Amino acid sequence: MTSPSRPHRPRVLSGIQPTADSFHLGNYLGAVRQWVALQDTHDAFYCVVDLHAITVPQDPALLRRRTRIAAAQLFAAGLDPDRCTVFVQSHVPEHTELAWVLSCLTGFGEAARMTQFKDKSSRGGADQASVGLFTYPILQAADILLYQADQVPVGEDQRQHLELTRDLAQRFNHRFGRVFTVPGPYILPGVAKINDLQDPTAKMSKSSSSPQGIVDVLDEPGVIAKKIARAVTDAGSDIRADETGKPGITNLLRIYSALSGVPVAEVEAAHAGTQYGAFKRELAELVVAEFAPIRERTEKMLADEAELDRLLAEGASRARRVAGETMTQVRDHIGLLLPGNVARDA
Repeated sequence: MTSPSRPHRPRVLSGIQPTADSFHLGNYLGAVRQWVALQDTHDAFYCVVDLHAITVPQDPALLRRRTRIAAAQLFAAGLDPDRCTVFVQSHVPEHTELAWVLSCLTGFGEAARMTQFKDKSSRGGADQASVGLFTYPILQAADILLYQADQVPVGEDQRQHLELTRDLAQRFNHRFGRVFTVPGPYILPGVAKINDLQDPTAKMSKSSSSPQGIVDVLDEPGVIAKKIARAVTDAGSDIRADETGKPGITNLLRIYSALSGVPVAEVEAAHAGTQYGAFKRELAELVVAEFAPIRERTEKMLADEAELDRLLAEGASRARRVAGETMTQVRDHIGLLLPGNVARDA
């Protein structure tokens, strides 16, 4: 349901977990850089999803620090608080309230079919997995529906969760009357799949990659150069894309193409006859040129926590205005007695 003050642009919502000391190259190319572009074409809401981060054991002080680091990187990468809304999920309590309402509309079997829960719980055993991990796709649905998002940037690993969100929105609207916008996917154009530098057949991931397989946004330039120099390549010396026969060099070509904006085929042609070592050095220079300014701006923001917290409080205030409107409608439609009614009946 559209707010009267809502801009005449499609609304988009996305979030990122504060589970590491830095975003990595895959996060940056697959999400953050795309979010920066979207703030010019969409009414964009972006949150640091700290409530999702507590579905697994965490250190409280580390979580607080990483939440600030994540937010600082978002601003440093180019998210502008004047052009989008950036906030911390737990600063808007309506997220958990709506998650409870939606959990009461979600079948147990429906939640159990979520493949990400199966994947994550299989690592430590289902008996050790928290109920929060089991229900976190429902909280994710609440994140989206709370802001009446028209579109959600998704990769293949999140499509199932978006389908659950759509199902819950339609179920609520059918049962109680229309409240929620049913969101569609926003397929990010030309997003490269970035794989582990040490295992180029696997996705770059904080949870499964080795430290040498990940390039972090906040890595020192020398560390970035060393990681790329040690990246696994393939037999032969020709620089060409071949997903099956040359997964290592194909991964490096995708990174080069994504950062330079030059199609992979043109990168191949420009480097015909180039040795792997020279290509890696050139790629390292590209990565450092992209990340060094972000690293410097992030450090500057983290040095002034008061200003960073002010920006997040401002974002949370804007987010709560939208979330509050949605929850007022939700409470009314499902039959909860509103505080104003109590006062009138007293």
